[in-house]
Amino acid sequence: MGLVVQKFGGTSVANIEKIKNVAQKAIKEKKAGNDVVVVLSAMAGETDRLINLANSAADIPD
Repeated sequence: MGLVVQKFGGTSVANIEKIKNVAQKAIKEKKAGNDVVVVLSAMAGETDRLINLANSAADIPD
């Protein structure tokens, strides 16, 4: 049929129940005959932690 891009924010993948819900939405689209691309943000509360980790690993953090 077509290409479906699904984007989910961090609160959409905050726990296992929500992750399963996201997966079911993607499966539903695939079963409908679509190609599916799923784009996920970092899990709730993780963005700042990831930025801090990246800055600590960088030679010249900003």
